[in-house]
Amino acid sequence: MKDEPDLLVGLDLGTTKIAVIVAEMDTHSGEAQIIGVGEAPSMGIRKGMIVNLEQATRSIQAAVEDAESMVGLGIDKVTVAFSGAETTSVRTKGMISLGRSARQVTLEDVDRIIEAAQSEIAVPVNRCILHTIPVEYTLDGHSGIDDPLDMTGVRLEVELQSIIVPSAVIQNVVNCVSKAGLEVSGLVMKPLASSLGCLSNEEAMAGVAVVDLGGGTTGVSVFSEGRPRRLSVIPVGGDHITNDLACVLRIPISRADALKKSVSLSPDSLGQNEKIEVESMGKTLSFSVREVVEVIACRLDELFSSLVENELKESGISMMPGGIVLTGGVSRLSGLDAYVSRLLDLPVRVAGPVDAGRMPPGMNSEEYSSGAGIIRYILEKERNPYRYMESDLPTEGGTSSFRARRGRVGVSSGNGRKKAGDGALKTVMDNIRKSVKDLF
Repeated sequence: MKDEPDLLVGLDLGTTKIAVIVAEMDTHSGEAQIIGVGEAPSMGIRKGMIVNLEQATRSIQAAVEDAESMVGLGIDKVTVAFSGAETTSVRTKGMISLGRSARQVTLEDVDRIIEAAQSEIAVPVNRCILHTIPVEYTLDGHSGIDDPLDMTGVRLEVELQSIIVPSAVIQNVVNCVSKAGLEVSGLVMKPLASSLGCLSNEEAMAGVAVVDLGGGTTGVSVFSEGRPRRLSVIPVGGDHITNDLACVLRIPISRADALKKSVSLSPDSLGQNEKIEVESMGKTLSFSVREVVEVIACRLDELFSSLVENELKESGISMMPGGIVLTGGVSRLSGLDAYVSRLLDLPVRVAGPVDAGRMPPGMNSEEYSSGAGIIRYILEKERNPYRYMESDLPTEGGTSSFRARRGRVGVSSGNGRKKAGDGALKTVMDNIRKSVKDLF
């Protein structure tokens, strides 16, 4: 009997839609080809938060069934991308001595330096660390080191970025996915997944900010020298623009959403008195293009000139040659890139998945960037478990410990046979050492 393919599966929990991305791993090249994308309307999720467990569970099940019908295999485990408010990004530093005389850095030294940096973080009891990301290492005063293993020195330092989220948010996500009949093999914040999905390596090295415009939230991630320097979630998204139009123009939500997508944000639009007719409650209402654009512009001005710009300042990155990369479903608004460029005085482009050629036609546009990014996240963790370390799921009291773990999933075929994945939740430091030794 032919062996089943080695699959990677990502679950993207969005406010507007739930997407399941299935990729087949090429064991020779280490790359993955996305072979199926299942999706379903998102119910029970508002502003990136689960507000109705039963509805959200049914939406996940519908998206999984759609993906399974496309790939012909049952899905058992998934790596989940989610967002939510009250996400904080904290930077800490740690330092250890390697001895009186210079010697090579070992895996044990890397363990110790990460633990030293994490010991500086005071995590509230109702929160936990989701991601621990080494930003850069410094060896004997020489900074900018990406991987210190086997390098020689006497003093090792590290700067860590820790992403802290409410424990209840993570637990609700895990409970919801579990109720849908799936095992969570990994968790990733959507701003990180989206940036991995749409950024080229050159942009990440040069310095760039990714703004993922979703229905209920906006994710912001700032990259420099190939590493994320800040990740955050703003509880404002495309639905707020739709609601603004519905309230100001007094039209139904569905009509407001269609109206939002029909206009352009080009400078000429603000001077247009061309009329747009909308059917509502048995009446025909008429609005000028200028009126519609002004409502949209008010919300965008607040989002970018205030909220996004503040996140850019908090990142501490003053030079961003790569400018702003817009992705997510709302980034498809006509003229949005030029409008944001005028607001922030930075180059702006709209981007879909960087691996769009490896995705099914029609499912490779901007709204699938975070889904494609989950697959890249799994691959990067396979290659180097230290690059993005996940915490254990929060226990009672909100405490957690970090681990470098893999995100491989398991699949089952129609005859009930199961293939165990590499990504079961592993025990902590001993398995980290073994995994990294295998890599090097």
